[in-house]
Amino acid sequence: MALQWLILSYVVAAEAAIAILLTLPSPKLIKSKIVALVSLILQPAAGIIPFAGFQLLDLYWKNEHRLMCTGEVCTAAERDRYEKSIYKAQRNAILCVAACLLYWCVYRVSKYYKEIQNLEEIEKRYKDQ
Repeated sequence: MALQWLILSYVVAAEAAIAILLTLPSPKLIKSKIVALVSLILQPAAGIIPFAGFQLLDLYWKNEHRLMCTGEVCTAAERDRYEKSIYKAQRNAILCVAACLLYWCVYRVSKYYKEIQNLEEIEKRYKDQ
């Protein structure tokens, strides 16, 4: 069951690297090539949104049906295992939300850059006339 979280963590790391790469200042030629490449990657990478959503639903279901370990009934080891599972669930929920948020950020930054390029082309045409 840990494989999906490993995949999701790699995806989040890749999205963070792409977001940093997009926001770093660079020459226009390099930036336009990076944005073109990212735009090609964005459509197939949109599959991460339903994947992360499904994982969030799975976390919610597991949280609702988790055995509670409170009071005098539980041993110290059971209580530690319960708290560890809560921390893992919180970490995984943050990972899912980060995947969706970073995807959205990369999408918006690349879209804004394309709009800026289009506006610059229009401005250049008006100046030439």
